[in-house]
Amino acid sequence: MPTDAKTDLPLAEAKPRSNGGSPLLLLIGILISEIWTQERPGNAASWTSKSRYRELVPGLYALLTAGSMSSECLGNLMRITLNAEYFKNKYLSFSVVDQSGIAWELDEAMASKCGYTVTYSNWSDIEFRASALSCHSHLEKDVFIVTIQIKASHTPAMQNATTHLKSASCHYDPWSPRELVCESNYMEVSVRREVPQTVKDFIQDELEDWTFSFPETKADEASIWQIVFHQPEEKKALLVSDAWSAGYGLNTTDTRVVLRVPYTAAQIQLIKDQGITFSAVRSSTFYKQRWMILMVDTAVACPIDDVEYTNKTIIWTVPKYIQPLSAGATSFKDVLVEAGVDLHKLSAKEMASRKYVFLNDLNTITMKIPIGAKGGYYKTSVSSGRHGAKYAINLFLEHQWEDNKWGLTRRTIIKKIETPFEQVELTIANNSNLSARLMNVTVGTFLPDVELVNLTIEGATVAVPEAVQHGYLTYEIRHANGSKAYVIQVLLDAPSIKKEYMSADMRSYTLNVTLAFIIRPTSETFAVPVITVSAVKDAVLPSARGFCDGRNIHLVIIHGNVDKNWLPFISDWRLTPEAAQKYNYGLKDNGTHLTISVPFLSSHVSYEDFHTSGIKASLHLTLKDGITLANRKDFSISCRFSPSELIQCLPNGTVVVTAVKWVGVEDLDTSLFVLRDRRCKPSLVTEKTATFKFNVNTCGTSRKFNSTTMTYENDVLYFGPGNDTPVYQLKFVCWYAIKQIVDVQYESKKNPPPSVKPWFGSLDLSMKIFKEKSYSESYQESEYPVVKYLKEALYFEVELLQPKDVRLELNLDDCWATKSQSQDSLLQWPIIKNGCENHEDSYRTVFHEVNYSLRVKFPLHLKRFEVRMFTFVQGTTLLEEQLYFHCSVVICSTVQQPSSLLCPRRCNPGKHRLGEYNSFRQTLSKNYLVS
Repeated sequence: MPTDAKTDLPLAEAKPRSNGGSPLLLLIGILISEIWTQERPGNAASWTSKSRYRELVPGLYALLTAGSMSSECLGNLMRITLNAEYFKNKYLSFSVVDQSGIAWELDEAMASKCGYTVTYSNWSDIEFRASALSCHSHLEKDVFIVTIQIKASHTPAMQNATTHLKSASCHYDPWSPRELVCESNYMEVSVRREVPQTVKDFIQDELEDWTFSFPETKADEASIWQIVFHQPEEKKALLVSDAWSAGYGLNTTDTRVVLRVPYTAAQIQLIKDQGITFSAVRSSTFYKQRWMILMVDTAVACPIDDVEYTNKTIIWTVPKYIQPLSAGATSFKDVLVEAGVDLHKLSAKEMASRKYVFLNDLNTITMKIPIGAKGGYYKTSVSSGRHGAKYAINLFLEHQWEDNKWGLTRRTIIKKIETPFEQVELTIANNSNLSARLMNVTVGTFLPDVELVNLTIEGATVAVPEAVQHGYLTYEIRHANGSKAYVIQVLLDAPSIKKEYMSADMRSYTLNVTLAFIIRPTSETFAVPVITVSAVKDAVLPSARGFCDGRNIHLVIIHGNVDKNWLPFISDWRLTPEAAQKYNYGLKDNGTHLTISVPFLSSHVSYEDFHTSGIKASLHLTLKDGITLANRKDFSISCRFSPSELIQCLPNGTVVVTAVKWVGVEDLDTSLFVLRDRRCKPSLVTEKTATFKFNVNTCGTSRKFNSTTMTYENDVLYFGPGNDTPVYQLKFVCWYAIKQIVDVQYESKKNPPPSVKPWFGSLDLSMKIFKEKSYSESYQESEYPVVKYLKEALYFEVELLQPKDVRLELNLDDCWATKSQSQDSLLQWPIIKNGCENHEDSYRTVFHEVNYSLRVKFPLHLKRFEVRMFTFVQGTTLLEEQLYFHCSVVICSTVQQPSSLLCPRRCNPGKHRLGEYNSFRQTLSKNYLVS
């Protein structure tokens, strides 16, 4: 048995690593990244690392505290386990310290040739395993001692690293003549050195004779000379230094010869035995011992394709006696067959409790493990971007047998098994708190090796700590079994939440975010799209109010919170600003109100009936979804307009009449409308109107006389094809006072005094601004807009120009100012209300008496008032824009008793109302303010 730990590598220099190669660098905890482990031949080893934490004091040596690391003796292997929690968020590098105190930094090549393995175990812990015959272990009789140095740093460059030392020892006895180890990253065979005893009185060759024969060897030292690989096509011999450079590990003790072969070695052969593939190397090692050169068979073989998956069961089969391990032997006998998990042996009772099946047949050893059984664990995996899991279990097998060549052979196989990928559907639970207007989504459950790293929000990818700046709060929920879930919280009103109107008072809120995860330590990534919809009763639909003046229909739509992208349509015609301008429609949107104004005589207005009280005209408007064009909200406004809007009876005997197409007879062609004389065609045609212009003495017009008036009548007609009975008839009449007709001859008898009748005839009105209180000089059209300072006086005069009838009186009804030319502008201020000054005004309107003069023949036809200049204010800002002034007036009779409450005026008294012209407006340009 060995009595010292001398590592005998005379032809292969072994020096502490400083340059070349990559050290075994690990990041523990939630940042563990691609810890190197080689599980089968051909596996690539990769090492990547990341850092984001503070630095530690450099050069500090510390013994690892209790709980941070543990060691175990497992036959001819030692295991040191690092607690990942202790080294959380740190990068680690490993070195092995020899007897001289020299630290040999490990990389992949050195680990496999020297007998070291570093693996990641069951989500959290790091395992360091060392062979009893590893390069730098110290052997004292049957005890081997291993000392490792661990550097921990917060940076991958290992800056300011803290250094930790750990030494552990294990007893191993007895040694078998041949020991085989199948580790995850190397195969190892150690063979007892047979040393012949010295024959008494035998005269030894002189030293110079041996040196002359083998000049490569060293005198008086036991040393390996060379290794010969036996391959089917040839034998290849390598000196120890060349074999070491090629990745092989060769060394000797006083009693044993050791060969260690990485699974990636060039001389490996793949052989099959009983359907199982083995990675094998057949070799002979030659070494000098005293006065002779000895040859040792150092063949080694390990199974690599020995697992099947059937009916949710792992089946691991290992042949007992295979070539080349049994070459030259003819008889075999099992001495011991044991198996277990994580290098711990299990009894038959323990296996049965876990529902393992262990079979030891004549030629094979078989283990059957139910997938998911105790002893293994699930790990997260990704396939084609899909999230899934694999079941992993670390099995091992120890088989000892005797044959008539080697005597006792002990074989230890360490086998990490992973089942094939199985997709796992993730649960996405919507636990939103709608009363708090908070979307709350739970994603999971995940295994402990998964970590959320970033979110993709509206196409932008942000790290988890930065997501809060976008309104996203994320946190992790850990369960008792180690699994976890992630919770995403975001307010309903966050910009990235899509809001969409559903129906009635319901709106849908859609969260659409993609979560990106990383798996530790493999650094595989996968993404989980999270799309959840919540329905909330918070929809505010747009509402509307409408009104009509003498010639226009106005519709004011008050926006809700769902119609941001809704579009106004009249029938199937979209009302765009360009289209509104083309048809002379009004269309304004100030963000809170959408105002639409359509002339009474318009192709988009529907005419429903005709009565002596007026024409009923309707405007129908639909708001449609801006994407799907689905109808969302309908509005309709109907007004009655005076029939006089359709007819103009001019004093020179010209008549202009407009016929409209009624609802229900839309198939009529307005271009085919005619008068009684069918040769009289319309001079202007639209889709819904036909306008005629003719003289009262033409087109079949009839007339009637009485003592005061002449009446002219005609009809607008529409005839169906081949039919002399009209399907449409509109009768219209013009009345002329006899004294006003100058081009119609008639004989007049003594008539009673004329009487004024309401609603008939034409009125001519004007509104002017005068320069002084004397009302002697008014501003001309070319002088508008009039420029005034704040609080300066404006002198207004409203006059009835025609008819010049002493029996009529003009009274002011309402006067107001607006910021825009539209009399219905939402921003306006009353100057006169119901004929009186506005009592809410700091500078009240002043009325001025009108007396007879050379210019004023009918004082009752005029009203004068004075207004102090002002401007509109928004917040604290003066709106320095033009002001427009408007007035509505009432014309009353001075001889008849009042038939309406509109004529008696408290502030500018009047008599009897004759007619109301609510739509009369004199628009003045805004006064530029100089303040």
